[in-house]
Amino acid sequence: MSIAFRHQDAAAPAPARPPGSRSAQVITLLLRARTLIVLGLVIAVFAGLSSSYLTVSNLELMTQHASINAILAVGVTFVILTGGIDLSVGSIAGLVGMVAGGLLYEGFPLPGGSAIFFSTGVVILIGLLIGAGTGAVNGIVVTRFSVAPFIVTLGTQYAIRGFAELLSNGATFPDLGGSAKLGTTGFDVIGGGDVLGLPTQIWLMLIIGVVATVVAMKTPFGRRVYAVGGNARAAELSGVRTHRVTISVYIISGTCAALAGLILTSQLGAAFPSTATGYELNAIAAAVLGGTSLAGGQGSIPGTIVGAFIIGFLNDGLVLINVSSFWQQVVIGIVIVLAVIFDQAQRRLSISISRRLPGGSASPGNSKRRDDSNEGVRKNKTGHLPCGRSDGSRARGSRVQQQ
Repeated sequence: MSIAFRHQDAAAPAPARPPGSRSAQVITLLLRARTLIVLGLVIAVFAGLSSSYLTVSNLELMTQHASINAILAVGVTFVILTGGIDLSVGSIAGLVGMVAGGLLYEGFPLPGGSAIFFSTGVVILIGLLIGAGTGAVNGIVVTRFSVAPFIVTLGTQYAIRGFAELLSNGATFPDLGGSAKLGTTGFDVIGGGDVLGLPTQIWLMLIIGVVATVVAMKTPFGRRVYAVGGNARAAELSGVRTHRVTISVYIISGTCAALAGLILTSQLGAAFPSTATGYELNAIAAAVLGGTSLAGGQGSIPGTIVGAFIIGFLNDGLVLINVSSFWQQVVIGIVIVLAVIFDQAQRRLSISISRRLPGGSASPGNSKRRDDSNEGVRKNKTGHLPCGRSDGSRARGSRVQQQ
Protein backbone atom coordinates (compact mmCIF):
# COMPACT_ATOMS: atom_id res chain seq x y z
CA MET A 1 0.00 0.00 0.00
CA SER A 2 2.69 2.45 0.91
CA ILE A 3 4.53 1.82 -2.37
CA ALA A 4 1.36 2.29 -4.41
CA PHE A 5 0.58 5.49 -2.46
CA ARG A 6 4.00 6.93 -3.26
CA HIS A 7 3.55 6.14 -6.96
CA GLN A 8 0.18 7.92 -7.02
CA ASP A 9 1.61 11.07 -5.44
CA ALA A 10 4.71 11.04 -7.60
CA ALA A 11 4.98 14.15 -9.73
CA ALA A 12 4.36 13.70 -13.42
CA PRO A 13 7.48 14.06 -15.52
CA ALA A 14 7.97 17.51 -17.01
CA PRO A 15 7.21 17.71 -20.73
CA ALA A 16 10.29 17.53 -22.83
CA ARG A 17 11.47 20.87 -24.15
CA PRO A 18 11.45 20.97 -27.93
CA PRO A 19 14.93 20.63 -29.33
CA GLY A 20 16.61 23.92 -30.03
CA SER A 21 13.90 25.99 -28.30
CA ARG A 22 16.26 27.39 -25.65
CA SER A 23 18.76 28.61 -28.23
CA ALA A 24 15.94 30.04 -30.33
CA GLN A 25 14.62 31.98 -27.33
CA VAL A 26 18.09 33.38 -26.66
CA ILE A 27 18.32 34.52 -30.27
CA THR A 28 14.89 36.12 -29.98
CA LEU A 29 15.94 38.06 -26.87
CA LEU A 30 19.07 39.27 -28.67
CA LEU A 31 16.98 40.39 -31.63
CA ARG A 32 14.61 42.28 -29.33
CA ALA A 33 17.55 44.04 -27.70
CA ARG A 34 19.22 44.72 -31.04
CA THR A 35 18.66 48.50 -30.84
CA LEU A 36 20.60 48.84 -27.59
CA ILE A 37 23.25 46.41 -28.86
CA VAL A 38 23.72 48.43 -32.05
CA LEU A 39 23.98 51.68 -30.08
CA GLY A 40 26.62 50.11 -27.84
CA LEU A 41 28.56 48.86 -30.86
CA VAL A 42 28.45 52.31 -32.51
CA ILE A 43 29.81 53.95 -29.37
CA ALA A 44 32.49 51.30 -28.90
CA VAL A 45 33.70 51.44 -32.52
CA PHE A 46 33.98 55.23 -32.72
CA ALA A 47 35.48 55.46 -29.23
CA GLY A 48 38.25 53.21 -30.49
CA LEU A 49 38.71 55.24 -33.68
CA SER A 50 38.72 58.69 -32.06
CA SER A 51 39.88 59.66 -28.59
CA SER A 52 37.60 62.71 -28.55
CA TYR A 53 34.42 60.77 -29.28
CA LEU A 54 33.53 60.09 -25.64
CA THR A 55 34.50 63.48 -24.24
CA VAL A 56 31.79 65.26 -22.26
CA SER A 57 31.55 68.13 -24.73
CA ASN A 58 31.19 65.82 -27.72
CA LEU A 59 28.62 63.62 -26.00
CA GLU A 60 26.57 66.70 -25.16
CA LEU A 61 26.82 67.93 -28.74
CA MET A 62 25.81 64.55 -30.19
CA THR A 63 22.87 64.35 -27.79
CA GLN A 64 21.72 67.78 -28.92
CA HIS A 65 21.83 66.67 -32.54
CA ALA A 66 20.00 63.43 -31.76
CA SER A 67 17.34 65.19 -29.68
CA ILE A 68 15.88 67.03 -32.69
CA ASN A 69 15.47 63.81 -34.66
CA ALA A 70 14.12 62.08 -31.55
CA ILE A 71 11.37 64.69 -31.12
CA LEU A 72 10.42 64.34 -34.79
CA ALA A 73 10.53 60.55 -34.58
CA VAL A 74 8.28 60.39 -31.51
CA GLY A 75 5.46 62.05 -33.46
CA VAL A 76 6.09 59.89 -36.52
CA THR A 77 6.01 56.75 -34.35
CA PHE A 78 2.42 57.43 -33.28
CA VAL A 79 1.43 57.65 -36.96
CA ILE A 80 3.31 54.47 -37.91
CA LEU A 81 1.74 52.58 -34.98
CA THR A 82 -1.65 53.11 -36.64
CA GLY A 83 -0.31 51.74 -39.90
CA GLY A 84 0.17 55.17 -41.50
CA ILE A 85 3.14 57.25 -42.56
CA ASP A 86 3.97 60.97 -42.37
CA LEU A 87 6.37 62.35 -44.97
CA SER A 88 5.49 65.97 -44.26
CA VAL A 89 7.19 66.47 -40.88
CA GLY A 90 10.36 67.97 -42.35
CA SER A 91 8.37 70.51 -44.35
CA ILE A 92 6.20 71.33 -41.33
CA ALA A 93 9.36 72.03 -39.33
CA GLY A 94 10.62 74.32 -42.10
CA LEU A 95 7.30 76.20 -42.40
CA VAL A 96 7.00 76.76 -38.65
CA GLY A 97 10.60 78.00 -38.53
CA MET A 98 9.85 80.50 -41.31
CA VAL A 99 6.63 81.68 -39.65
CA ALA A 100 8.40 82.18 -36.33
CA GLY A 101 11.31 83.95 -38.03
CA GLY A 102 8.98 86.25 -39.94
CA LEU A 103 6.96 87.19 -36.85
CA LEU A 104 10.11 87.91 -34.84
CA TYR A 105 11.96 89.76 -37.61
CA GLU A 106 9.20 91.63 -39.45
CA GLY A 107 6.11 91.18 -37.29
CA PHE A 108 2.61 90.51 -38.63
CA PRO A 109 2.03 92.98 -41.47
CA LEU A 110 -1.05 95.22 -41.43
CA PRO A 111 -2.57 97.44 -44.14
CA GLY A 112 -0.78 100.77 -44.36
CA GLY A 113 2.70 99.39 -43.82
CA SER A 114 2.52 98.90 -40.06
CA ALA A 115 3.06 95.59 -38.26
CA ILE A 116 2.19 93.86 -35.00
CA PHE A 117 4.95 92.19 -33.03
CA PHE A 118 4.00 89.31 -30.74
CA SER A 119 5.92 88.23 -27.67
CA THR A 120 8.23 85.25 -28.01
CA GLY A 121 5.88 82.99 -26.08
CA VAL A 122 2.98 83.83 -28.40
CA VAL A 123 5.18 83.22 -31.45
CA ILE A 124 6.10 79.77 -30.13
CA LEU A 125 2.42 79.01 -29.46
CA ILE A 126 1.46 80.11 -32.98
CA GLY A 127 4.14 77.82 -34.40
CA LEU A 128 2.88 74.83 -32.43
CA LEU A 129 -0.72 75.53 -33.50
CA ILE A 130 0.36 75.68 -37.14
CA GLY A 131 2.01 72.28 -36.78
CA ALA A 132 -1.05 70.80 -35.08
CA GLY A 133 -3.37 72.30 -37.70
CA THR A 134 -1.29 70.96 -40.58
CA GLY A 135 -1.28 67.53 -38.98
CA ALA A 136 -5.06 67.73 -38.59
CA VAL A 137 -5.40 68.46 -42.32
CA ASN A 138 -3.31 65.36 -43.09
CA GLY A 139 -5.47 63.22 -40.81
CA ILE A 140 -8.76 64.54 -42.16
CA VAL A 141 -7.77 63.93 -45.78
CA VAL A 142 -6.58 60.40 -44.91
CA THR A 143 -9.77 59.47 -43.03
CA ARG A 144 -12.55 61.43 -44.75
CA PHE A 145 -11.41 60.94 -48.31
CA SER A 146 -9.82 57.49 -47.86
CA VAL A 147 -6.57 58.55 -49.51
CA ALA A 148 -3.41 56.55 -48.77
CA PRO A 149 -1.29 58.29 -46.07
CA PHE A 150 1.80 58.04 -48.27
CA ILE A 151 0.12 60.03 -51.06
CA VAL A 152 -1.46 62.60 -48.73
CA THR A 153 1.69 63.41 -46.80
CA LEU A 154 3.85 63.35 -49.93
CA GLY A 155 1.57 66.00 -51.44
CA THR A 156 1.50 68.13 -48.31
CA GLN A 157 5.28 67.79 -48.06
CA TYR A 158 5.69 69.66 -51.35
CA ALA A 159 2.86 72.12 -50.71
CA ILE A 160 4.09 73.09 -47.24
CA ARG A 161 7.67 73.52 -48.43
CA GLY A 162 6.33 75.78 -51.17
CA PHE A 163 4.48 77.90 -48.60
CA ALA A 164 7.70 78.22 -46.61
CA GLU A 165 9.45 79.57 -49.71
CA LEU A 166 6.59 81.97 -50.49
CA LEU A 167 6.70 83.57 -47.05
CA SER A 168 9.96 85.30 -47.92
CA ASN A 169 10.25 84.67 -51.68
CA GLY A 170 13.05 82.26 -50.90
CA ALA A 171 14.95 84.72 -48.71
CA THR A 172 16.16 84.28 -45.13
CA PHE A 173 14.95 85.98 -41.97
CA PRO A 174 18.25 86.81 -40.22
CA ASP A 175 19.08 87.94 -36.71
CA LEU A 176 16.24 86.54 -34.59
CA GLY A 177 17.72 87.89 -31.36
CA GLY A 178 14.67 90.12 -31.01
CA SER A 179 14.11 93.46 -29.32
CA ALA A 180 13.60 94.00 -25.61
CA LYS A 181 11.36 96.97 -26.36
CA LEU A 182 9.08 94.82 -28.52
CA GLY A 183 9.23 91.84 -26.14
CA THR A 184 10.63 89.52 -28.79
CA THR A 185 13.80 88.43 -26.99
CA GLY A 186 14.49 84.98 -25.54
CA PHE A 187 13.83 82.89 -28.65
CA ASP A 188 17.43 81.66 -28.58
CA VAL A 189 16.78 79.89 -25.26
CA ILE A 190 14.94 77.03 -26.98
CA GLY A 191 17.90 75.93 -29.05
CA GLY A 192 20.82 77.55 -27.26
CA GLY A 193 19.92 77.92 -23.58
CA ASP A 194 20.41 75.50 -20.73
CA VAL A 195 18.61 74.51 -17.54
CA LEU A 196 20.56 73.07 -14.61
CA GLY A 197 23.60 72.76 -16.86
CA LEU A 198 21.78 70.74 -19.51
CA PRO A 199 20.75 72.21 -22.90
CA THR A 200 17.08 73.15 -23.12
CA GLN A 201 16.41 70.98 -26.16
CA ILE A 202 17.63 67.88 -24.30
CA TRP A 203 15.17 68.65 -21.51
CA LEU A 204 12.43 69.04 -24.10
CA MET A 205 13.33 65.68 -25.63
CA LEU A 206 13.24 63.99 -22.22
CA ILE A 207 9.88 65.54 -21.32
CA ILE A 208 8.32 64.59 -24.66
CA GLY A 209 9.79 61.10 -24.45
CA VAL A 210 8.38 60.46 -20.98
CA VAL A 211 4.96 61.93 -21.75
CA ALA A 212 4.71 60.05 -25.05
CA THR A 213 5.72 56.77 -23.40
CA VAL A 214 3.05 57.17 -20.71
CA VAL A 215 0.42 58.08 -23.30
CA ALA A 216 1.30 55.13 -25.53
CA MET A 217 1.59 52.49 -22.80
CA LYS A 218 -0.64 53.59 -19.93
CA THR A 219 -3.67 55.38 -21.37
CA PRO A 220 -6.81 54.25 -23.22
CA PHE A 221 -5.77 56.44 -26.15
CA GLY A 222 -2.48 54.56 -26.45
CA ARG A 223 -4.27 51.22 -26.44
CA ARG A 224 -6.56 52.47 -29.18
CA VAL A 225 -3.56 53.52 -31.26
CA TYR A 226 -2.13 49.99 -31.08
CA ALA A 227 -5.58 48.51 -31.76
CA VAL A 228 -6.04 50.58 -34.91
CA GLY A 229 -2.62 49.54 -36.14
CA GLY A 230 -3.20 45.89 -35.28
CA ASN A 231 -6.58 45.58 -36.99
CA ALA A 232 -8.48 48.75 -37.86
CA ARG A 233 -11.69 46.95 -38.83
CA ALA A 234 -11.83 44.96 -35.60
CA ALA A 235 -11.04 48.09 -33.56
CA GLU A 236 -13.91 49.93 -35.24
CA LEU A 237 -16.35 47.09 -34.56
CA SER A 238 -15.18 47.10 -30.94
CA GLY A 239 -16.30 50.70 -30.49
CA VAL A 240 -13.01 52.50 -31.21
CA ARG A 241 -13.46 55.69 -33.21
CA THR A 242 -10.70 54.92 -35.63
CA HIS A 243 -11.02 58.16 -37.60
CA ARG A 244 -10.64 60.23 -34.45
CA VAL A 245 -7.59 58.23 -33.38
CA THR A 246 -6.01 58.60 -36.83
CA ILE A 247 -6.54 62.37 -36.91
CA SER A 248 -5.15 62.65 -33.37
CA VAL A 249 -1.88 60.89 -34.20
CA TYR A 250 -1.31 63.17 -37.18
CA ILE A 251 -1.90 66.17 -34.91
CA ILE A 252 0.70 64.78 -32.49
CA SER A 253 3.13 64.28 -35.37
CA GLY A 254 2.59 67.83 -36.66
CA THR A 255 3.06 69.33 -33.20
CA CYS A 256 6.32 67.44 -32.64
CA ALA A 257 7.52 68.58 -36.08
CA ALA A 258 6.67 72.19 -35.21
CA LEU A 259 8.66 71.99 -31.99
CA ALA A 260 11.63 70.53 -33.86
CA GLY A 261 11.42 73.37 -36.37
CA LEU A 262 11.40 75.97 -33.59
CA ILE A 263 14.46 74.37 -31.98
CA LEU A 264 16.36 74.28 -35.27
CA THR A 265 15.51 77.91 -36.07
CA SER A 266 16.53 78.97 -32.57
CA GLN A 267 19.85 77.15 -32.92
CA LEU A 268 20.63 78.76 -36.26
CA GLY A 269 19.58 82.23 -35.14
CA ALA A 270 17.91 82.68 -38.54
CA ALA A 271 15.01 81.18 -40.49
CA PHE A 272 15.77 79.39 -43.76
CA PRO A 273 13.08 78.01 -46.13
CA SER A 274 15.12 74.82 -46.56
CA THR A 275 15.31 74.07 -42.83
CA ALA A 276 14.81 70.36 -41.96
CA THR A 277 14.87 69.19 -45.59
CA GLY A 278 15.08 65.38 -45.57
CA TYR A 279 14.52 65.13 -41.82
CA GLU A 280 11.35 63.09 -42.34
CA LEU A 281 13.43 60.16 -43.60
CA ASN A 282 15.69 60.29 -40.55
CA ALA A 283 12.61 60.30 -38.30
CA ILE A 284 11.11 57.26 -40.04
CA ALA A 285 14.49 55.53 -39.93
CA ALA A 286 14.75 56.14 -36.18
CA ALA A 287 11.33 54.59 -35.63
CA VAL A 288 12.20 51.53 -37.74
CA LEU A 289 15.57 51.12 -36.03
CA GLY A 290 13.75 51.28 -32.70
CA GLY A 291 11.58 48.30 -33.59
CA THR A 292 8.43 50.05 -34.86
CA SER A 293 6.78 47.97 -37.56
CA LEU A 294 5.78 49.82 -40.72
CA ALA A 295 2.73 47.53 -40.82
CA GLY A 296 1.47 49.13 -37.61
CA GLY A 297 0.50 47.82 -34.19
CA GLN A 298 4.03 47.19 -32.92
CA GLY A 299 6.70 49.49 -31.52
CA SER A 300 7.62 51.68 -28.57
CA ILE A 301 8.60 55.28 -27.89
CA PRO A 302 11.81 54.41 -25.94
CA GLY A 303 12.92 52.21 -28.85
CA THR A 304 12.37 55.10 -31.26
CA ILE A 305 14.46 57.45 -29.12
CA VAL A 306 17.29 54.91 -29.01
CA GLY A 307 16.99 54.61 -32.79
CA ALA A 308 17.37 58.38 -33.11
CA PHE A 309 20.51 58.21 -30.98
CA ILE A 310 21.94 55.48 -33.22
CA ILE A 311 21.51 57.69 -36.29
CA GLY A 312 22.82 60.80 -34.51
CA PHE A 313 25.84 59.11 -32.93
CA LEU A 314 26.63 57.32 -36.21
CA ASN A 315 26.49 60.53 -38.24
CA ASP A 316 28.61 62.50 -35.80
CA GLY A 317 31.10 59.65 -35.50
CA LEU A 318 31.56 59.51 -39.25
CA VAL A 319 32.10 63.27 -39.34
CA LEU A 320 34.62 63.02 -36.52
CA ILE A 321 36.78 60.52 -38.43
CA ASN A 322 36.51 62.62 -41.62
CA VAL A 323 34.31 60.27 -43.64
CA SER A 324 32.73 61.86 -46.72
CA SER A 325 29.11 62.94 -46.39
CA PHE A 326 28.28 60.75 -49.40
CA TRP A 327 29.51 57.67 -47.57
CA GLN A 328 27.49 58.72 -44.53
CA GLN A 329 24.30 58.38 -46.57
CA VAL A 330 25.40 54.96 -47.80
CA VAL A 331 26.10 53.73 -44.25
CA ILE A 332 22.79 55.06 -42.88
CA GLY A 333 20.90 53.41 -45.73
CA ILE A 334 22.56 50.05 -45.09
CA VAL A 335 21.81 50.28 -41.37
CA ILE A 336 18.11 50.95 -42.07
CA VAL A 337 17.82 47.99 -44.46
CA LEU A 338 19.53 45.70 -41.94
CA ALA A 339 17.16 46.92 -39.22
CA VAL A 340 14.14 45.90 -41.30
CA ILE A 341 15.71 42.52 -42.10
CA PHE A 342 16.34 41.83 -38.41
CA ASP A 343 12.80 42.92 -37.56
CA GLN A 344 11.37 40.39 -40.01
CA ALA A 345 13.74 37.71 -38.72
CA GLN A 346 12.57 38.34 -35.16
CA ARG A 347 8.93 37.96 -36.18
CA ARG A 348 9.49 34.70 -38.04
CA LEU A 349 11.55 33.27 -35.18
CA SER A 350 8.95 34.30 -32.57
CA ILE A 351 6.18 32.63 -34.57
CA SER A 352 8.29 29.50 -35.02
CA ILE A 353 9.01 29.26 -31.27
CA SER A 354 5.36 29.78 -30.33
CA ARG A 355 4.32 26.94 -32.61
CA ARG A 356 6.83 24.56 -31.01
CA LEU A 357 5.62 25.26 -27.48
CA PRO A 358 2.57 23.36 -26.12
CA GLY A 359 -0.59 25.18 -27.16
CA GLY A 360 1.48 27.75 -29.00
CA SER A 361 -0.30 27.85 -32.32
CA ALA A 362 -0.92 31.58 -31.96
CA SER A 363 1.95 33.96 -32.44
CA PRO A 364 2.92 36.04 -29.41
CA GLY A 365 2.57 39.71 -28.66
CA ASN A 366 0.76 41.78 -31.22
CA SER A 367 -0.14 38.74 -33.31
CA LYS A 368 -2.14 37.46 -30.35
CA ARG A 369 -3.89 40.81 -30.10
CA ARG A 370 -4.71 40.65 -33.80
CA ASP A 371 -6.12 37.14 -33.40
CA ASP A 372 -8.38 38.40 -30.60
CA SER A 373 -9.48 41.26 -32.83
CA ASN A 374 -10.20 38.91 -35.71
CA GLU A 375 -12.26 36.77 -33.36
CA GLY A 376 -14.30 39.86 -32.61
CA VAL A 377 -14.90 40.35 -36.33
CA ARG A 378 -15.99 36.73 -36.72
CA LYS A 379 -18.44 37.11 -33.83
CA ASN A 380 -19.94 40.20 -35.38
CA LYS A 381 -20.47 38.36 -38.64
CA THR A 382 -22.61 35.81 -36.75
CA GLY A 383 -24.89 38.49 -35.35
CA HIS A 384 -23.33 39.27 -31.98
CA LEU A 385 -22.82 42.84 -30.87
CA PRO A 386 -19.28 44.31 -31.12
CA CYS A 387 -17.16 44.15 -27.99
CA GLY A 388 -17.83 47.08 -25.67
CA ARG A 389 -21.20 47.95 -27.33
CA SER A 390 -24.46 47.52 -25.44
CA ASP A 391 -26.73 49.71 -27.57
CA GLY A 392 -30.34 48.76 -26.78
CA SER A 393 -31.64 49.86 -30.16
CA ARG A 394 -29.02 47.70 -31.85
CA ALA A 395 -30.19 44.71 -29.82
CA ARG A 396 -33.85 45.39 -30.64
CA GLY A 397 -32.95 45.62 -34.33
CA SER A 398 -31.32 42.18 -34.12
CA ARG A 399 -34.46 40.68 -32.56
CA VAL A 400 -36.65 42.15 -35.28
CA GLN A 401 -34.43 40.64 -37.94
CA GLN A 402 -34.61 37.26 -36.25
CA GLN A 403 -38.38 37.40 -36.14
